[in-house]
Amino acid sequence: MSERSAPIEVNSHLAAAAGVPRLRRVLGLWDLVFYGVVLIQPIAVVPLFGVAQQLSLGHTVDTVLIGGVPMLLTAVSYGRMAALYPAAGSAYTYVGRGINPHVGFLAGWAMFLGYLVLPLINVIYVAVAIQREFPQIPYAAGAAGFTVLITSLNLAGIRWTARSNQVLLAGMCAVIGAFLILAVWYLYHAQGVSGLFSTRPFYNPATFDWRTMRTATSFAALTYIGFDGLTTLAEDVHNPRRNVLFAIVLVVMITALFSGFQAYLGQLVWPQFHFLQPETAFMDVCRRVGGALLYHAMWILLIVASFGSGLTGQVGAARILFGMGRDGVLPRRLFAHVNPRRSTPDFSIAAIGMVAFGAALILNRGGNGYEVGSEILNAGALIAFMGVNLAAFWQFYIIGAGNRKKSFLADVMAPLLGFTFCLALWVSLPKQPMRVGAVWLVGGLVIVAVKTRGFRTRPVMIDFSES
Repeated sequence: MSERSAPIEVNSHLAAAAGVPRLRRVLGLWDLVFYGVVLIQPIAVVPLFGVAQQLSLGHTVDTVLIGGVPMLLTAVSYGRMAALYPAAGSAYTYVGRGINPHVGFLAGWAMFLGYLVLPLINVIYVAVAIQREFPQIPYAAGAAGFTVLITSLNLAGIRWTARSNQVLLAGMCAVIGAFLILAVWYLYHAQGVSGLFSTRPFYNPATFDWRTMRTATSFAALTYIGFDGLTTLAEDVHNPRRNVLFAIVLVVMITALFSGFQAYLGQLVWPQFHFLQPETAFMDVCRRVGGALLYHAMWILLIVASFGSGLTGQVGAARILFGMGRDGVLPRRLFAHVNPRRSTPDFSIAAIGMVAFGAALILNRGGNGYEVGSEILNAGALIAFMGVNLAAFWQFYIIGAGNRKKSFLADVMAPLLGFTFCLALWVSLPKQPMRVGAVWLVGGLVIVAVKTRGFRTRPVMIDFSES
């Protein structure tokens, strides 16, 4: 799914894709790379840092780098499928065309889980961040206030604009750039040059454990969610067969290195891995190296980014509900309703808001709602990623692509390893998110079986074009 990374999100790629003339290929390789970095965002690892530190017992940088391996292999599959189907631009169409339309529906259904969860984890994150600064405000009140705010704005037809994303990106670059400089300065003055180089963030023999690392890596994979959004621009790129593949791989590699470097410095500055508030732990790291100014700058940045992500995530999920209602996948009378004055799918928007608020209260009963919600999002995304890897294998090796000579390495090893590693991440998720993902997939299987009269007709494909 292209709506990545909780709690921060940039949805300008859809507007950009819609605004570029379809008959002209105007984007080059580095245009795509920059665009992909914007999608994933420069501070993708920041909200994950504290939770990943606790789960990995102090090895966040490892979880980010290891999690990049299946994402890199999956990126190759996405790039190759985008070159073959440049107008498709999403997992459900790649799987639907590469394997079978019914399997494609299930991939789209898995993607939809991520769209539903995205507003939820933003609600949880904002409520937790507000409570950190204002302990007198109950968590439920913060969650309710934020949900009402974004739901009201979406019902009024107010959108998070591309210009807002540009301002937010500039803020991210400024704040994380300040952190990197100040962290290096802090470590150098505390320990000299040797303080900047350590193997401890990569391997601490006292705490390293592969079982905890597997769970932590399945969580930290959230760092990369969103790279697939690059495929939506396949029609607008010079030489898409080459550039989409190269760009999506480069974006994953840049994300791995830059996020890994941030985590590395964060671990050196704050080597402990127990936090009272793990969701906002990186703010403590910022305060240690940059004082109150950097601390509050990061807090404001995360709140604003979560607001933008929640606003766009809610309306994106609502538009998918609307499309499914319009096509008869869900009850048409409820989900296909459009406000005649504002042209908004108001019932769907309200439904997403209620689900987000209710789930935010339920998931955070143990104080780890952000972690659980993020893992549920990963559960859906990983199912879709497995589908794309299988589709690449099936399309290029079993079916074949034109007169192209088959390659065992590119057509078999790469996609099947991508599938295997994504499956390994999926089964490494805690039981609750894995059960949610499995139940959700079974629900999709029941829906597609009923709607296609026992798989005898083609299913209606889930429309992500306006999300």
